[in-house]
Amino acid sequence: MGREIISSSRFRLLAATAVLGVTELGWSSPALAQDTTQSVRPVTIDSATGALASSGGAAVALNREDDASIRPFHFRASDDALADLRRRILATQWPEKETVSDTSQGVPLATMKALAAYWSSNYDWRKAEAKLNSFPQFVTNIDGLDIHFIHVKSKHKNALPLIISHGWPGSVIEQIKLIEPLTDPTKYGGRPEDAFDVVIPSMPGYGFSEKPKSTGWGVERMARAWDTLMTRLGYKRYVAQGGDWGAFIVDLMGVQAPSGLLAIHTNYPGTLPADINDAISAGSPPPAGLSAEERREYDKLNKTLKERVSYAKLMAARPQTLYGISDSPVGLAAWLLDHDDVKGQPAGAVLEALERPISGSGELTRDELLDNITLYWLTNTGVSASRLYWEYKGGFWNAKGVKIPVAVSVFPNEAYAAPRSWTERAYPKLIYFNRLDRGGHYAAWEQPQLFSEELRAAFRTLR
Repeated sequence: MGREIISSSRFRLLAATAVLGVTELGWSSPALAQDTTQSVRPVTIDSATGALASSGGAAVALNREDDASIRPFHFRASDDALADLRRRILATQWPEKETVSDTSQGVPLATMKALAAYWSSNYDWRKAEAKLNSFPQFVTNIDGLDIHFIHVKSKHKNALPLIISHGWPGSVIEQIKLIEPLTDPTKYGGRPEDAFDVVIPSMPGYGFSEKPKSTGWGVERMARAWDTLMTRLGYKRYVAQGGDWGAFIVDLMGVQAPSGLLAIHTNYPGTLPADINDAISAGSPPPAGLSAEERREYDKLNKTLKERVSYAKLMAARPQTLYGISDSPVGLAAWLLDHDDVKGQPAGAVLEALERPISGSGELTRDELLDNITLYWLTNTGVSASRLYWEYKGGFWNAKGVKIPVAVSVFPNEAYAAPRSWTERAYPKLIYFNRLDRGGHYAAWEQPQLFSEELRAAFRTLR
């Protein structure tokens, strides 16, 4: 099982990431004229070998040099891929029950069994697939990799172009609730002049973007690629937003400061002064002179590094060892769910009730979590996404040296609530700072209306 590519005869055939299921792409001009796509014979990529063959079985030569084409994208998982997913869930070899009564050993056995029962019998991937395919999606080759992205233009004049970056363990599914409030703000309490054109790419190795075949695709390179993407789409001025790994990307875009980038917005800011960052990294006592707020966040980060980042340390050290998350859907789900929220409870601990939200989120349901997990499974990106932790060699919460205008939103259930004092030092051109009363690490997914309002306010002075 692989993916199919339908290409225009005017452009070279590009290889794309092999996935479980069938993915159809069409080629169009860089101007995205959707009515000009011309079809030729389909080509299938074998998911096991990566080899390309025409529908008649003949090998196809590839040449991707200097190809800047932008091709419409559509994904439909094959029935066989979904049947195989169910079979694997039902065939799970379960461990014994944990020996504690809390979640200190990880996602409880009862939680995972309940999730697996629902996933194999009641969950419907086709609903998530239809939602994704309701938005215009494209693929373009940047620096040797095919990059997938959603691109929705506003009907309002003078909409501000915005590129939004997801993180781990996420995907573009995190941000699709933002699309309508941002592109059509008048339906969601905004004004026509608040409108954005929205671009949401999948990071390399995640979702429908191609998996890097060699080292070097870290967040610095992604930052450069996102500017290339926005330039290729014809945007001469734009803004960027990110959380989790996306926050690293936009910080580095701010460091690189391409000419078209007006400002960035982050909900996971890198603000630690050098002495604070060094002390936390070394496990030393905090420097003298901290305010009560600064000391509280210092202690919180210290606790986080000691107790809650084991998953990150493993992926940073040995991502290739995670074979189990490519072989077992339940193994993948448990790995993605055991990502501690600020209250120290793995997200999986609250999944037994279908409509019960994640602690602190207010909105996410079991189906929404399974949408994201199933996307990881169907694209087999559990390991490839993990390699980003291995690629990254910098600090996590430290100030990166951003000199362009920056907007910051601080959500209360985030692992780290950046003090304004540190934020102003880290971002000397701070144009917006706000503390919210609800929302957590995945704020765009958890609180899309609130998050959309933040972006309108954050970038209002730049229009």
